[in-house]
Amino acid sequence: MQRQVLAARRRQSLAVLSRKRKATVITLIHRQETVSLLGIPLARYIDIDDAQSILKAIRETPSDRPIEIVLHTPGGLVLAAKQIASALADHPAEVTAVVPHYAMSGGTLIALAADEIVLDPHSVLGPVDPQVGQYAAASILAALEAPGDRDDETLILADMSRKAIVQVESFVGRMLEKSLGAQRAREVARLLATGTWTHDHPLQREELALLGLPVRVGVGDEERELLDLYPQPRGREAAVEYVPASPARRGDGVRGQPSR
Repeated sequence: MQRQVLAARRRQSLAVLSRKRKATVITLIHRQETVSLLGIPLARYIDIDDAQSILKAIRETPSDRPIEIVLHTPGGLVLAAKQIASALADHPAEVTAVVPHYAMSGGTLIALAADEIVLDPHSVLGPVDPQVGQYAAASILAALEAPGDRDDETLILADMSRKAIVQVESFVGRMLEKSLGAQRAREVARLLATGTWTHDHPLQREELALLGLPVRVGVGDEERELLDLYPQPRGREAAVEYVPASPARRGDGVRGQPSR
C-alpha cells in the first residue's frame, strides 16, 4: 500500500512538473546504489529495460514538445546509454538534462546529448571512458607499456580496449558537435573518453564550464522534491539525519549577535 501511495505521488508530481515546464518530463533515477540481499550486493544501473522505456517516452512525445530528463544514476550499460542519448539528440525540440545530485558514466553520456545541462551547485558528472570487465580500458592499454611478456588474455583485452575507446570517443564527439563545434567537440571527447581521470572522478560545474559544456546552475525545487519520492529501499538505517532550522522570529537573536 505504501508503494502504491508513493507511486501515485510520483505520477502526480511528474504531471505537475510537466505542466509547469511545458515539457515531457522523464526520470532515470537509480537510488539503490548500495543494497544487499542476504549478503549479496545488488545495484541498480542503466539497462536495456530503461532504454526501452525511455525510447518509448521519446517516441510518444510530439516533435515540437521539449523534453526534460531528470538523471540520478551511477551509469550502466554503454549500449543502453547510447540508445537513450541518440534518441534524445534526434528529438527536434529542446532537450534539457537535470542533474540534482550526480549522473556518472552512462548518465553523463546521456546528459551530453542534451541542449542544456542543469546542475545544483555541487552536482557532478563524470568521465565516460569505457570499462572492459573490471578494469578501465585506458589502464589495460597502459599496462602494455610496462616491460615483460603478455599472455593472450591481456592482448585480447587490450584489443577490445582500443576499440571501446574509439567507439565511445567518436560517439561523444558527435553528441557535442551541435553545442561545441566539430574541433572542440573532438578535443572534449578525447578528454572524457580516454582515461584522463579515474572513472569515478567527479566533474563539477567549474570543470564542466571550462570544457565548454552547456551547463547552468539552477535545479528547481520541484526536481529536488521529485528525487525525494524515489527513496532508498528499506533494510538499512539512514546514515544522515538533521533537524531543519526554524525560521528566526523577530527579536530571537542569538546571544551576542543582533537579530536581522
